[in-house]
Amino acid sequence: MKDFAGKIAVITGGGTGMGRELARQLVAEGASVAMCDVSAANMAETKSLCEKDARQGVRITTHVADVSIEDQMNRFRDEVAEQQDTDHIHLLFNNAGIGGGGSMIASSRAEWERTFNVCWYGVYYGVRAFLPMLLKASEGHIVNTSSVNGFWASLGPNVPHTAYSAAKFAVKGFTEALVNDLKVNAPHLKCSVVMPGHIGTDIVANSRKVLVGSESDTLSAEELTRSREMLKRMGVDAAAMSDAQIQALSAERARRFHDDAPTTAAQAATIILDGVKAETWRILVGEDAQKLDAAVRRAPEHAYDADFFERFNNEVGWRLGG
Repeated sequence: MKDFAGKIAVITGGGTGMGRELARQLVAEGASVAMCDVSAANMAETKSLCEKDARQGVRITTHVADVSIEDQMNRFRDEVAEQQDTDHIHLLFNNAGIGGGGSMIASSRAEWERTFNVCWYGVYYGVRAFLPMLLKASEGHIVNTSSVNGFWASLGPNVPHTAYSAAKFAVKGFTEALVNDLKVNAPHLKCSVVMPGHIGTDIVANSRKVLVGSESDTLSAEELTRSREMLKRMGVDAAAMSDAQIQALSAERARRFHDDAPTTAAQAATIILDGVKAETWRILVGEDAQKLDAAVRRAPEHAYDADFFERFNNEVGWRLGG
């Protein structure tokens, strides 16, 4: 698929970050876009930005849906068919994701499964829902967002990362299996697994809001307690910090993740779309992702040694995973 003009693209998690930038760039190239997100307000902002660069005849539709709930994904598909006036689509970007549920031991089961369900079932339900519409197109491409945490299940020493990493490993394996499945059963369709490093998105702030079910930027008492426990595990004397200081630290972490990333969301979207045009099935996003991939492949048996992260961090200045 060398040209997106006239194509119809579906994007999950289109309200912010890479989803927003994928929508903007696809619309600018002449594709119609249908996006879903749990935040109608964020999608409205994305749609407004897209409309500034939209070509004539392009349709941009927004749909509120939780990707971890199959009925909502099926409703999203039905709305796309109706509002885009089509029985087929050409591009499916299973992009939605959240962080959280780092530990099987210290995190609650509810938080662990919420993170896993969004990051894994959101991809699986997306493919299940839209595959019939993809099959009806003359050509199509499925793009599933995994992460560098889909081949390296860590954020560094003393930071468990099990729910997100388990889901992203599942997405990577599922997409690799689809490569051959599509060759055999639907050769006009392609697929790619996207593995971003640290990308400047709002995933830190958005994940917190999804997990607590609130749009408030203020940490709850339970969140403050968990933050203190996490800081303690990281060797920080959180007992001496006030609630306001913990709150400020949380806000600063979200800001740094967005503002200090080596790769912007717009740059990431360009890399992904270029990979689709080149029919690359494995898309590493960011120099940090490429270097981490090489480091893990060089010595996989040492990938979780304490000095592995220290050496890698010294090389690229990497702080947080994608």
